[in-house]
Amino acid sequence: MDAGQGLSTSEVQSIRESLAAGRKPRVVFTAAAGQIAGQVGQVIELTDPEVSDEFVVVRFGRDELPFSPADLAVAPKGVTRRVVEPKPEAEPEPPAVAAPEFVLDTPRVPAQRQEEPKVEQTEKPPARRAVKAVKPKGPAGLTVTLAYADGEWTVAAQQGSKALAKPYVVKPAEALKMVALVDVPGVQEAVEQILGTERAEAEQQAEKLRAELAEIEARLAELREAR
Repeated sequence: MDAGQGLSTSEVQSIRESLAAGRKPRVVFTAAAGQIAGQVGQVIELTDPEVSDEFVVVRFGRDELPFSPADLAVAPKGVTRRVVEPKPEAEPEPPAVAAPEFVLDTPRVPAQRQEEPKVEQTEKPPARRAVKAVKPKGPAGLTVTLAYADGEWTVAAQQGSKALAKPYVVKPAEALKMVALVDVPGVQEAVEQILGTERAEAEQQAEKLRAELAEIEARLAELREAR
């Protein structure tokens, strides 16, 4: 039985379909599973693979533990669970009975202490793997963006991949208030520099318009005098 390779994507999908049909497919543990390599268990559930890599829940004896696809392989047909049987203990031999000895003036020799029979240790059962706690998914991250382009300040909001608010225009004063909340060196100075440049350009344009307006008003006054 080749238990060296883990479950492929198609085999995981096949197991998912078998569970949906009410069957519990058998799998064999690979070398990546540690001490229980070569043993056979039953898949009873598939959890969310995005939460944990160990999303294949396998019943092995009285335990129900999660494993990753690399720890498992599809069990060949006809394979049943292999149980490690303990070795039989060696039975101690009965002590030999010595025949009585009749001698004169012979010192009594103390009987040798009989050694206790050694009991062979059986193989330890595989260590139970600790079940990892599945952390619930938290809410998607929220991103609020303040941007400046083409002389306009805009604000947009997005949570995960969902756009909560499309970019909309805000006043420069409101943009400056938002930036004041961010205590990052250089950010507020950059915004004030942009606003200063816009203010200077607006003043130049206003001055130009006032000069043009003065010329128009002078021309209008001349036309009125010619009446």
